[in-house]
Amino acid sequence: MAKNRFESSRGPTQRQLRVGEAIRRALSDVLMRGEIHDPELEHISVTVGEVRTSADYRVATCYVLPLGGQDAEALVKILARNKYEIRRAVTRLVNLKHSPELRFLPDRTFDQIDETERLLNLEAVRRDLDRPPSEE
Repeated sequence: MAKNRFESSRGPTQRQLRVGEAIRRALSDVLMRGEIHDPELEHISVTVGEVRTSADYRVATCYVLPLGGQDAEALVKILARNKYEIRRAVTRLVNLKHSPELRFLPDRTFDQIDETERLLNLEAVRRDLDRPPSEE
């Protein structure tokens, strides 16, 4: 199946990674300084784990988590409700040709780490890991 010009099977480019990191830092700064005027957001410390940009840099997907990891879905809704104000604030800090649309998703990285740890601690896996390498 052929990929269109916006899809890549090789992963993000170096520029996509740099732009994503610049947006992540700017978003973190905006949220840390309390620049968004929403009473529900004022009392939440937000961790911005990663920002991934689309190949055309018009969409930035922001993976966020409240400090402590509780109620990430509610945080995503609050941020989505304020996405235009957040976009304006981030655009002031990041010099890009086009201001990307910001989309927010819960950061599941910690869940994946917990699942990996759980799998590594299974008895069958521990047995395989503890077995000395066989000499061939």
